[in-house]
Order: sequence, then C-alpha cells, then structure tokens
Amino acid sequence: MEAAFGRLTASKNTRRQDLLVCFSHLRWNFVHQRPQHLLTLASTQQTVIYFEEPVFEDLAHPLLRTSEVSPDILVATPVLPLGMSAAKADAVQRRFVQQTIASRTYSRLTAWYYTPMALRFTEYLNPDICVYDCMDELSAFKNAPPELGQMEKALLRRADLVFTGGLSLFETKRHLHHAIFPFPSSIDVRHFHTARQPGTEPADQAGIPFPRVGYFGVIDERLDVGLVALAAKTMPDVHFVMLGPVVKIDPESLPQAENLHWLGPKAYRDLPDYLRHWDAGWMPFALNEATRFISPTKTPEFLAAGLPVVSTAIVDVVRSYGAAGLVEIADSDDLEIKLRSVLSRPRQMLLQQVDAYLQDMSWEKTWAAMGGHIERAYQRKKVVPLRRSA
Repeated sequence: MEAAFGRLTASKNTRRQDLLVCFSHLRWNFVHQRPQHLLTLASTQQTVIYFEEPVFEDLAHPLLRTSEVSPDILVATPVLPLGMSAAKADAVQRRFVQQTIASRTYSRLTAWYYTPMALRFTEYLNPDICVYDCMDELSAFKNAPPELGQMEKALLRRADLVFTGGLSLFETKRHLHHAIFPFPSSIDVRHFHTARQPGTEPADQAGIPFPRVGYFGVIDERLDVGLVALAAKTMPDVHFVMLGPVVKIDPESLPQAENLHWLGPKAYRDLPDYLRHWDAGWMPFALNEATRFISPTKTPEFLAAGLPVVSTAIVDVVRSYGAAGLVEIADSDDLEIKLRSVLSRPRQMLLQQVDAYLQDMSWEKTWAAMGGHIERAYQRKKVVPLRRSA
C-alpha cells in the first residue's frame, strides 16, 4: 500500500506495547538475512517498523510507501521526488519518522540501527534503548558515503548496546564502546535441513549437468569474479551455479562460460530446492577490505543443507568452521584440488560432526541472548539514567 502518512494509523495501533523502530540500508525484500531473521523474532514480542533508505521517483510530492509483511512488522520506504536535495530529503524523512512513531501507542521505544547514516534524520530521537547492530564494516564497502565513519562514531556515542555480526568485527571495535557483544551469523537449521531430503528440481536448474558446485548470496565487490572464472576454466567438467542479485558491479563484467550459470536472485524459501541438487557449496570471496570482517551466514546454511563446503580464507570462516574441519579453505593455487576432493567424498561423511557443531546455533538463541542484553541495559537505565551525548 502507498500512503501519505495520515492513513497509517489503525485501530490495532491503540493497544499499548513495546515498539522497535529499525533504520536499515538493506531492503526488506532484498536478500533474507540477519535483519529479517532477528526482527521477525523481535516482532513476536513487540511491534517492528522497518525504515528503509529512500527511493527516488518522478513525483511531485514525497510520500511514505508502506507494506505490512506480518501483523506486527511494517516496512516503510520514503519515496522522494527526483532531484531532491540531501538536506530536504533528511527533513522529509525526519517528518516521516516523527509521524510514524507518534501514530503508535507504546510502553517502550527501541531504536535499532543497521546504518549510522540514519542519524542524519533521527538525531532528535530519545528512545528508551538505542541498539547498533553492526553486521558489517560498511565503510569498506563500494560506494560507501564519505561521512559514514563520522556518523558511526556519533552512533557509538548514542548507543546503549552494540552487537557485531562476527568475531573479527567485534575485535576491531571492542574498544569503541562499553557494552559491545559479538553475535556471529546464525542458522535456521530446520529450513536448510529440508535440502537433505528428496524434492523437486527448480526448472531453471533442471537442465544443468552434474557435478554441480553452487553459491548463493549477493553478487558484488566481495565476490572474486576472477577466481570464479578460473574455476570454470580449469574444471570444465564441473558446473558452477551462481544464485543471487548483482549489485554495485556491472553484470556485463561477470565471467561467462558454458559451465558457469548465473541464475539470478531466488527467494529464501526456495533455496533448499536448489541446494538439494548440488554436490558442493563454495564461497569464492575476494580477500579485500570489504570482506575483512564478514561472517557469512551461508556457511552454516550450506552445512545444514548437508553440503561439503570450500571457501577462500575469510578470517571468521577459517577460525571457526575451518578450524573445526567442517570447511575446506582454498585459494587460487589449490582451489581445484580442494573442490575435487570434496566432490569425491561420500556426502554423509561429515553430517554427524556438522550436526553436533550446529546444534547450539539458532536465530532464536541469538535473539534471546540479544534480548537479555537489551533488558539488562533497560533496567540499568531505569536505575541510573545515562546522560546522552549531544
């Protein structure tokens, strides 16, 4: 639904409950990952409003486009006229946020940030709890705003709690905040376990020969396209299936080969249907500033699906899954050796070890632990209110 804001208030919003307002650089309907997992769980306890970055369209006046993805999750996207200045865009977004929050009756307000840039139009907020869930080192990503570093410093001064998307990210930021906790990528085991059972082959994959090595996720500057091209060239008998949206890089720059299949983005619910028909998973990430601190969610997802996995030397993967013997670590010199090795092994070989490793991992446990930190921080503030930085 599209709404100029006034039509958003509904009778159900008069009930008094906690409200979590999230500010994110990621579209809710983009790739299903950490924000969707965590905030869907949060919505079982409180109302969640998910503010996306604005889109710019040919219209005369700004509006707030909204959609209810569930009874307690509202996605709000500012739609701004083309050519609107940054200052005006901030003012409009500030008004949308003010009106959205004012339309709700709540007991406690949590401001949850994925992007520090949202402080440009939310600096006036005085929530009961401010959380910065730092899932990536955004300043290292392609096209990052030059002021992102300064905005993150400001958010760190405001935040009551900081969570990080991996251990490496935690280690580099732990000195920046008094209450910072690592929460690496978790897993919906039940969802990906379904890939271990027989099932229908997706139509766009059905004609691809075996053996198949697959990747799923965002295809951007973090992917080593040179390594992908090398693998396809040196292993012409192996077919490489690549799933995911292409962003921030030219699709025309992607390598092409008869055994390299770029199938585009897929819905999260459909991923097991693809993975069950692969022989191995791989994570051909480039080793650069953008991948230095990542903790790929797909690592445990591949393993839960029952696939052997080969990855480049991403630090958090090496220190956890590599050290546990669950993922083969490879570079351009030994990629073919490692891939052919996992393709030749019985698929059941590591499943018991994998299941033992993953048994204590779930997004539910992650959210419960985060919720414990949030509640303790809230209780501390009630006893001794913290003075906020300007």
